[in-house]
Amino acid sequence: MHASKILFPTDFSTLSDAALRHATALARDMGAKLLIVHVEEPPAAYGTGEMYYGIPDPDLPALQKMLAAVVPSDSAVPFEHRMITGDPATEIVALAKDEKVDLIVLGTHGRTGLGRILMGSTAEAVVRRAPCPVFTFKENKPA
Repeated sequence: MHASKILFPTDFSTLSDAALRHATALARDMGAKLLIVHVEEPPAAYGTGEMYYGIPDPDLPALQKMLAAVVPSDSAVPFEHRMITGDPATEIVALAKDEKVDLIVLGTHGRTGLGRILMGSTAEAVVRRAPCPVFTFKENKPA
């Protein structure tokens, strides 16, 4: 497989760090550019009209600093950063289409059953709707 652009969404978790190593290796081996993106979810409104923030007023400069720190482990791999606001799965799929990426590499917590239903699964939604192949990286949990 040849790729010229690989999309790597990050949520700044340790799982994302592990998936970045795979994305970097794939980009290096395929001669591709890495597009590293963080999708910040907007505050959610409850039925009562009250706003709920996962964190009090998302601190954009802090998020941009965190994103700037997410770089390929191989300095020979070209990359660029994007910060987007919206629903993560929707924005990842839209960016993949707009940028004509060849591959998406993302970490998944591998939740199943009730945990997946309650949390929703960004990875599952991306896999279903992506315009290109998706490589999902699941963390290894000791048995």
